[in-house]
Amino acid sequence: MDSENKLGDYLRARRALVRPQDVALPDYGPRRVPGLRRDEVALLAGVSTDYYIRLEQGRERHPSDQVLRAIAGALRLDDAAAAHLFRLGLPVFGARSATSLTVAPELARLMDGMTDVPAFLVGAAQDILGANAMAQELYRGFARYDNLLRMIFLDPYARSFYGDWDAASRLAVSNLRASSSQFPADEHIERVVGELTLHSPAFANLWARYEVRPRTREEKHFVHPRVGELRLHFETFAVASAPGQHLSVYSAEPGSASHDGLVLLRRLAEHATADSGDSDQVTALEGGDTRS
Repeated sequence: MDSENKLGDYLRARRALVRPQDVALPDYGPRRVPGLRRDEVALLAGVSTDYYIRLEQGRERHPSDQVLRAIAGALRLDDAAAAHLFRLGLPVFGARSATSLTVAPELARLMDGMTDVPAFLVGAAQDILGANAMAQELYRGFARYDNLLRMIFLDPYARSFYGDWDAASRLAVSNLRASSSQFPADEHIERVVGELTLHSPAFANLWARYEVRPRTREEKHFVHPRVGELRLHFETFAVASAPGQHLSVYSAEPGSASHDGLVLLRRLAEHATADSGDSDQVTALEGGDTRS
């Protein structure tokens, strides 16, 4: 879990990712720690070394927005990473309410109506809140279809399902870090982070890097046990009426092998739904009164 000096932790982690040559500083050989030294960040940001040290150590708790902007430039932070820095340095910046875990009926109907593509709804902690039949079929090989982070880091099946597990895991963690930045007091996110930190060294190592990247769109590579390779485009949409929720949809290029794969996935989903319906009907009959 993160310490109480979240701003200092973030600055140290991001400083370690910047090489002297990245910011046109001389490099005089091996260093005791990776990345920039604190005096180098201070120089680049135009602040005193003593002030920057106090900022990292948590002895300075009220940096100005100008100072944070200068440090973001010194550390070469992109927009998402800089926004995270501002949320840590200026607690009132971008404050958000608690996340929602309730799925609106209208949103559930929308997903069910998307019969040609996998679609699912996730919360801020990456819980699967709802999914259509194709999404359930896509992820059927997992022991539990409950939380994308738990699935990636705690289920061995993930290593064969994701065509590039390293990339998928890194993106998932940086997306969770972005969520934790937007909802800093969300207890459910904290529980997920705590569980994964305890049970997955891979997650703990990536979480300690403090990389922030909200997921919006990307290309995904899956290896489905029955469909084969799928190279899909991933697009996510924020649900304005439910803070923290995102609707995620996969699609494929028309005429591609992956598009054909989605057609097969749809058929498998239809069969699974039909089989489930038959099973429910048998169960109902067995539980009913059959006397004449």
